[in-house]
Amino acid sequence: MCVGIPLEIVECSSGMALCKGRSGTRRIDMMLVGDQQPGTWILAFLDTAREVVTAETARLIGNAIEATERALAGDTDIDHLFADLAGREPQLPEHLRAAASSPQPSIKDV
Repeated sequence: MCVGIPLEIVECSSGMALCKGRSGTRRIDMMLVGDQQPGTWILAFLDTAREVVTAETARLIGNAIEATERALAGDTDIDHLFADLAGREPQLPEHLRAAASSPQPSIKDV
């Protein structure tokens, strides 16, 4: 499994970018997403940009990575890193809500 790391572009030209993130600066191959402006956030897998993301998406992914690191270290105080999820029930997508509320056929009906 490969984990995408959010990085902010510092400078970019000729298919390569200098990017900064949680673990410092890295040179990233930009050929899959094209050259981007400084300040743009990308999701990088194995030092290759695979997707341009918003700053908010980068923050949420960064929080999830931090929560994973903390949990692996035994820290259980991670709820603040999932403020967008904590305290709410999961919701089915709209297209599945109707199916979930309609009666399901029994094995005798099949």
